[in-house]
Amino acid sequence: MAGAPTRTVPVSEIPDGWMALDVGPQSVQILNAKLAGLKTLVWNGPLGVFELPPFDEGTNAVAQEAARLTQAGTLKTVAGGGDTVAALRHAGVLHDMTYVSTAGGAFLEWLEGKVLPGLTAISTTLEKTLPV
Repeated sequence: MAGAPTRTVPVSEIPDGWMALDVGPQSVQILNAKLAGLKTLVWNGPLGVFELPPFDEGTNAVAQEAARLTQAGTLKTVAGGGDTVAALRHAGVLHDMTYVSTAGGAFLEWLEGKVLPGLTAISTTLEKTLPV
């Protein structure tokens, strides 16, 4: 894929045989404008094939804007999943987020309020070993 021809087109105009590998500049502009009105962002998954330039541009731009707003104190950023962590690291903003978890699926299940076996085991062990 490196050096392959690229085009920026609306999603409805992706030519047959081509793949959408990143969001385009208009999508970045829309997403960044939406970020400005949020109090909390839950991020799970990159926006493109961030491992391969130039398909990292969308993820990088949105991650950098989220990081800027987080550091300004206007946005809480909660990010989860191994690919998300790698994308934020690639964008240079991993340590600018409010909370980052490497657990992707488990992270989403925790947000849904599901019981997670690992956390149950830890809680049970702590209850048995810590004085009340």
